[in-house]
Amino acid sequence: MAKKKKKSTLLSKLVYGALIALFAVLLYLAVQVFKPNVTAFSEGAYVYIPTGATYEDLKTELIEQHFIKDVKSFDFLAHKSGYVNKIIPGKYALKKSMSNYEILKLLGSGKQSPVKIVINKFRKKEELIKALSKKLEPSIEAWQALLSDNNFLAQYGLDSETVLCAFVPNTYEFFWNTSPEKVFKKIANEYTNFWNEAQKQKAASLGLSPQEVIILASIVEEETNNLEEKPTIARVYLNRLKQNMKLQADPTARYAYGDFLIKRITGVQTRIESPYNTYRVEGLPPGPICTPSLATINAVLQAPDVDYLYFCAKEDFSGRHNFASNLSAHNANARKYHAALNARGIR
Repeated sequence: MAKKKKKSTLLSKLVYGALIALFAVLLYLAVQVFKPNVTAFSEGAYVYIPTGATYEDLKTELIEQHFIKDVKSFDFLAHKSGYVNKIIPGKYALKKSMSNYEILKLLGSGKQSPVKIVINKFRKKEELIKALSKKLEPSIEAWQALLSDNNFLAQYGLDSETVLCAFVPNTYEFFWNTSPEKVFKKIANEYTNFWNEAQKQKAASLGLSPQEVIILASIVEEETNNLEEKPTIARVYLNRLKQNMKLQADPTARYAYGDFLIKRITGVQTRIESPYNTYRVEGLPPGPICTPSLATINAVLQAPDVDYLYFCAKEDFSGRHNFASNLSAHNANARKYHAALNARGIR
């Protein structure tokens, strides 16, 4: 009887010990799963998982960037949860309080942090491509290929020269790994929405296509920051086009020269052989010389009915202009402005 009792007590102790051990293991695992595991300096940091990345690529990134405190516990849970076989590319925001469970739940959900793309003034396609590739995953080469693909662009009435017309200045949101095609489609929707039938009719009344309006607006954009004068400057160029005069727009000579900091346009710039130099070629350039604002595009569409053919910056450097209907009056205005430039030593 005593022997049986002793055996029962031993069994109870073994069971009890096993339960304690199991509890300890479960407690350890719970701690590994739910303990905060993001380094303090990683608060607000982002994990970037490239398209086609493996779990080992991700782990290397986490280690090299020192994003997590305990790699072993993260690795353990990643394998046990099956996350290692379902990597979802994207940009993910880490928070300091996140546990292994919360990190893996976020990465496995595909809930990315959106990227804001601000389209303001870009003068060159290459400049825009560089900005897009810096903010989003697709490479410079991928953007170059798309924005030079005339077959793709033709569906928007654009080509590789006029493609900047589609980039209406605004702030757009995308996921980091969005393809160039999808990015372009979303931005082009803004362009398409702007050019409704009413806007197209306004353009037609000026004898221009929507793309030509934007090209002209890009010149006006570079001529002045004075919104009040933009419609009148647009009308000067419209009048020149109507009379088959060369536009002789300083911003186009500056664009062809490639130095956007020069303040005084001389024969060095105006003599450059380029389809964008309207001192050398007739009509509009083949594409925009910058991405003009909607306000400037509307200024072209709302150009007043005046007979000015010339304008020249005012000699007081106010940013405003003197307008003239004939060459004699314009030359007088130009002499005053050039004298002011000389007085300030601007060459």
